[in-house]
Amino acid sequence: MTQAKSNECIRTRIWHEDAEPDNPFATRAAYCRGYDVFGQMVGNARWIEMLFLLFREELPNADALDMLEALAVALANPGPRDTSIHAAMCGGVGGSAAAASLIAALSVGAGRYGGAHEVFDAMNVWSTCGTDLAFWAAQAAAGPSDMVEIWPASEHPPGFDPHGVSTATVVCQLLGTLARIAATPCLTWLAEHRSDLEKLMGLPLAISGVAAAAFTDLGFTPKEGEMLYLLLRLPGAAAHALEQEEVGYKRFPFYSMELEDDPAHKEAA
Repeated sequence: MTQAKSNECIRTRIWHEDAEPDNPFATRAAYCRGYDVFGQMVGNARWIEMLFLLFREELPNADALDMLEALAVALANPGPRDTSIHAAMCGGVGGSAAAASLIAALSVGAGRYGGAHEVFDAMNVWSTCGTDLAFWAAQAAAGPSDMVEIWPASEHPPGFDPHGVSTATVVCQLLGTLARIAATPCLTWLAEHRSDLEKLMGLPLAISGVAAAAFTDLGFTPKEGEMLYLLLRLPGAAAHALEQEEVGYKRFPFYSMELEDDPAHKEAA
């Protein structure tokens, strides 16, 4: 049988672990980008700093940290109207295991309709169009891509609400707050030209579009933005799944609607 050496360490570009001298399978010290996680960071570092270090070699300036933290607060709970949260609630009310409810939220919230892959698409548009309104106009005129992917083709411009009537108040509030925290190129330009951009696209801006601009300004790649969007929305899924498991299906917050051809009305008549 192969025996691990007592001084064996595990190292990646992100993480470095030293083993305990008497147990090569137990961690004596862990370092993230060179920072001693348990000896220095725990109790001193902000959670958002740890998050940044997992994706970046060095910490950014204070404005960038504040901007990501503000975005994390905004994304923490998309609310029961969001399909990913609704999926987690269905898992909770059905008595699913904790992991199953979170997997349901991840699966439903991964796609191109308000999900994480829409953020990926929108970030690619930002890398192509930048802050040039003429490029955005060309993008709008180009229509959907013919590229064959594992994802169903998008039927609307990424980052915009395909069912929206006007820009939601929370979208405007988030965009304004993030643009004020850090005068970054994409967010500042988006705040100034939102109305013009919405006219070009024929749709109002969505939170996924604001998130895509913010992640782009923070220097994340589209794949990193997609991952972060999935991750940052999980707290709400967890909380709503637990709440719905406790209150049961009779108190599930369904939309209030009336069917035009309701069988119950036919029976009453």
